[in-house]
Amino acid sequence: MPSITPLAQLREKIDAVDAQILQLINQRARYAQEVAETKIAQGENGSFYRPDRESLVLRRIQDLNQGPLPDETAMRFFRELMSACLALEKPLNVAFLGPEGTFSQQATFKHFGHAVKTVPVENIGAVFTAVENGSCDFGVVPIENSTEGVINHTLDRLLTSTLQICGEVEIRVQQNLLTHAKDLSEITDIYSHSQSLAQCRLWLETHLPNARQTPVSSNAQAAQLVQKNPNAAAIAGSIAAEIYELPIFAANIEDDASNTTRFIIIGEQLATQTGHDKTTLVVSTKNQAGALHKMLEPFAVAGVDMLSIESRPSRQGLWEYVFFIDIAGHQEDSNVAHALENLKTKVSMFKCLGSYPQAVL
Repeated sequence: MPSITPLAQLREKIDAVDAQILQLINQRARYAQEVAETKIAQGENGSFYRPDRESLVLRRIQDLNQGPLPDETAMRFFRELMSACLALEKPLNVAFLGPEGTFSQQATFKHFGHAVKTVPVENIGAVFTAVENGSCDFGVVPIENSTEGVINHTLDRLLTSTLQICGEVEIRVQQNLLTHAKDLSEITDIYSHSQSLAQCRLWLETHLPNARQTPVSSNAQAAQLVQKNPNAAAIAGSIAAEIYELPIFAANIEDDASNTTRFIIIGEQLATQTGHDKTTLVVSTKNQAGALHKMLEPFAVAGVDMLSIESRPSRQGLWEYVFFIDIAGHQEDSNVAHALENLKTKVSMFKCLGSYPQAVL
C-alpha cells in the first residue's frame, strides 16, 4: 500500500508553488511593461493590444497543456493574465451592446479578460460609432447565432463602416427565465431581445402560451424592466440575473442545447497571419445568369475553403444584393491572395472586412 503524504506537507508544497507562481506572474508583468516602453520608444501611441499575438499565445498554451487542468481552464487563466498585463501597459476601452449584463458583455470579458473597461452603449450602431470616433479602442457586436442566423444590423453596419474585423469569440448561450413571480400562472408579460425570444420559442409555447412577448434592445434591458414588475419575466443570462437581483425561475430554457452566438471584434487594427485565420468579405455582382458561379469559382480554383455566405439587399437598386462571405485563411496567404485578386475581376464591388484569428476555446 503506497504511503500517504501528510496534509501539512502537501499544504507546504502548495504554498511554495504559489510563491513561485506569484513571482513568475510579476516577472511576466514587468516584461509587459518593458514591451510598452519599447513600443513607445519606437513611436507607437495607439492600442498595444494585438489579437494575432494573443491568439498565438493561447494556442501555444493549449498545445503545451498536459493537465490535469482542462485546456479551457488553462487558457482562461492565461487570457486573464494577459488582460492584466495589458492593463499595465495601456488599459483598453471596449464598447458593447449594453446595458450591463448582456451576452455581448460576457463575450467581451471572454475575449479580452476582465482587466478592460467595458463601455455599454444602446445599440449595435452605437458600438461602431464609439470605435469610429475614437472614444473606445474596440467594439464587440453579435454577428451570428447558430439557431437564428445572422444579425442583420451588424451586417448592414459593416457594409458602410471603415472599421476592420480583428477577432471573433463564441459564447454558449444559456437562456433563463428571470422573474419575481412565484408561479408561471402569474406571468402576463415576457421581455427579451427578439433573438432570445425566438431561441426559446418552443419552451414559451409549452409553458407560457398566453403571455405577451415584447422584444426589447437587449436581454439586460429586459431584466431592468422586470425588476419591479412581479407579473413580468425576462429571458436573459445568469449574469443579468445576478446584476439585477432577479431569481432564476427556470434555467436553460433555450430550445437548442448547443445554442451558440458568434461575436466579432471591430477596430482599426489589422491582424497579421497566425496560421488559424478567417477572412470576411463583402462583394456584389450584377443580376445575371451565372454571376454567382463566377463569383465563387476563384475560391475553388485556389483551394480556399468557403465557410459561409449570406446575402443582403444592397439598397442601391431593386433586387440587387451584396454577399457577405467567410473564407478560411488570411488575405496575405498566397492562395487566398490569388483567389481575391481573381475575384475582384468578376464582381462589381469588393471589400475585405478583415482577416483575423479564428475563435479559440
